Amino acid sequence: MTNTPVLSAINIYPVKSCRGIALKTSHIDTWGLKYDRNWMVVNAEGGFLTQRKFPQMALIETELNPDTLLLRAPNMPELRIPLSVQSGDKLDVTVWNDHCQAIDQGTEAADWLSNYMGLKCRLVRIRENHTRLADPHYTPQPTQVSFADDYPLMLISEASLTDLNARLAEPLPMNRFRPNLVVAGCEPYAEDKWRTMQIGEVMFEVVKPCSRCAIINTNQTTGSRGKQPMVTLATYRRVRNKILFGQHLTHTRLGKVQLGDAVEVFKSQDSVFNS
Repeated sequence: MTNTPVLSAINIYPVKSCRGIALKTSHIDTWGLKYDRNWMVVNAEGGFLTQRKFPQMALIETELNPDTLLLRAPNMPELRIPLSVQSGDKLDVTVWNDHCQAIDQGTEAADWLSNYMGLKCRLVRIRENHTRLADPHYTPQPTQVSFADDYPLMLISEASLTDLNARLAEPLPMNRFRPNLVVAGCEPYAEDKWRTMQIGEVMFEVVKPCSRCAIINTNQTTGSRGKQPMVTLATYRRVRNKILFGQHLTHTRLGKVQLGDAVEVFKSQDSVFNS
């Protein structure tokens, strides 16, 4: 790299598996970017719902206002959820094999989502004292995670997407991969080798490549699903039958990040694609 990479995009996804919000600045709290995956849609049994099975969730827009979380979806009225209210019925919910206690967001939200999704479901919010730990095999220091799949944050470089798009008949936008942090000014897949780095006020550890699922084949604007880019990624980003694209991060310091922040890499590691 001839220049220091910079942070070129910040994205949060307030409701797990729904549409994200691009920010100019954000704060890293205990669970990651503030408000990222702090809400989740669950079925009648408390199991989490995602675009893997319900691609129409890509069409649920989210917007954060000073006092409310606003949801929009096709042919649905707007739904407003108060940000300040932390009271409500406690629900036992599951994210993969993790059992968590969440706060139910009420009948209006449940009816809104049930009507849109076509099945009984509810909206829940993370509790203030929520404790859920990332996989200790990859995070020796206890690391909190919200309702995200595995780890607090995920990063991809613009150069990696550019390289992928050069292999595709039709280029794809970054939103297919739903990263929290996007970096410009590095070589393709440079993030595979990063280990310890600082962005803005925050120190990060790169702990594990992101194993991709069918969500990356889902058009985030229309909700339609095809075969790309998974088919193409499988030709050169497959390791032990997993398709890897992007890197999971943990943070060892709280603080602010903003667009244009330098990405200072202090420690590197071998890439699984070179070993």
